[in-house]
Amino acid sequence: MKPAVGQLYGDRYRLQLRIATGGMGEVWQAEDQLILREVAIKILKEEYLSDPNFLERFRTEARSAALVEHEGIANVFDYGEDSNSAYLVMELVPGESLSRIIEREKKLTEARVLDIMAQTSRALAAAHARGLVHRDIKPGNLLITPDGRVKITDFGIARVGDQVPLTKTGQVMGTVQYLAPEQATGKPSTPSTDLYSLGVVAYEALSGKRPFTGENQMAIAMAHINEMPPALPENIDPRVQNLVLSCLAKKPNQRPESATSLAIRAEALLREKRDHSPAPKREKNDDPATELITTDTAPLPKAPIVWPWIATLGLLGLTAVVVIVAILSEPSPSDLQNTQSPTPSSSQTSEPETNATTEPEPSDEPRNVLVLRSEIIDQNLSDVTAKLTEQGFVVNAIPGELIPGDDPRVRMVYAVSPTGSIPEGSTIDVTYYVGDFVDIPVEIPQDSTESPTVSDEVTDSPTVSDPASESPPAEGGESG
Repeated sequence: MKPAVGQLYGDRYRLQLRIATGGMGEVWQAEDQLILREVAIKILKEEYLSDPNFLERFRTEARSAALVEHEGIANVFDYGEDSNSAYLVMELVPGESLSRIIEREKKLTEARVLDIMAQTSRALAAAHARGLVHRDIKPGNLLITPDGRVKITDFGIARVGDQVPLTKTGQVMGTVQYLAPEQATGKPSTPSTDLYSLGVVAYEALSGKRPFTGENQMAIAMAHINEMPPALPENIDPRVQNLVLSCLAKKPNQRPESATSLAIRAEALLREKRDHSPAPKREKNDDPATELITTDTAPLPKAPIVWPWIATLGLLGLTAVVVIVAILSEPSPSDLQNTQSPTPSSSQTSEPETNATTEPEPSDEPRNVLVLRSEIIDQNLSDVTAKLTEQGFVVNAIPGELIPGDDPRVRMVYAVSPTGSIPEGSTIDVTYYVGDFVDIPVEIPQDSTESPTVSDEVTDSPTVSDPASESPPAEGGESG
């Protein structure tokens, strides 16, 4: 039975308004008639009810999302099945998806992108701590509330570390435009997979376009594996560029160490940008009618006139200071006699000492910060990067010597340049040990029997409360 306004699910959820249509089902706004609250209900499409794989994926979405309770992840309230439908009931989030915001505004400011990265990373860290990898981070699955909070939705293809994945060997799940290289080659997904996808999202929000494109989905997947992302626009802060591009490293062990580490770096840059941002200018309202509306009509009490007294006291104080200075600076008779003496030294002592009274001119040179080699060497790359970023430097992380993956020195810094007293804003190169983990092939085998199948599975933002009309699927199968 196709969902329609007024239908009742689970004897308590009455459909009110269809919000969106995705690859697996439809998302509706509904009323929970038992406790009288608005919810979002995701209903599996009727043609998929007979497919046990799709039904199992739907159950997995409910279990996965219910594993984590975090303010940055949409809450799951209920799940139900009957002979005609399967549905998932979740929190109704006010706002709109990031994909719609990017479509409307084209590019976002650096501060706004850093804020979205930081909030999303904090929520992902909570999911990763429970062994849950989202595997489909994209703008359509990030909801932005009116007050700027980020909510992650749609854990439909999430994978729990201690469970068998639903996909077959060589099959790829996720939205191809935001696919990590290990996903494109059929390798297991890790927390670092979500950080790569978040890097693609940040790149798109800053530049207005995705880093990799192609004629079809397979071409885009190949680009994720073999090509380097184009440079971001030059007007973007180099430290922000470095942070985003570090997420797009081909090998997982060259990306930020964890979602928490990425959040710390994004938050440090965000604090600096907010501290240096100019105060918003108040626009002058020239409409007299508006001025009358916003002005209180009650008579205001007159403030006591105190400024003449303050001005008088200030003038008296200034006069007293001038008199005291004049008295102290008047030369004594002995000084006058010595000044009139014809000795050769009198001409030298009578010259005013201009150096003592000359005030140093303000310098426009950048502030120098002391960087000690002893505080950098043998430290974790994430800690070093966060510290130097907070001090105002641009960090260039250089992968160095390859050592076994179980060596405790993995991601430790063993070289830094320059050191000492360095002007703020300078670039500091840090070289770190790289762990030799499971290598990711740089090319897909040409044998057609081993080629990965890129799924065009698209999931939509299930809890958007924006009552806008249905958005048609975007390029590459994205519905968000």
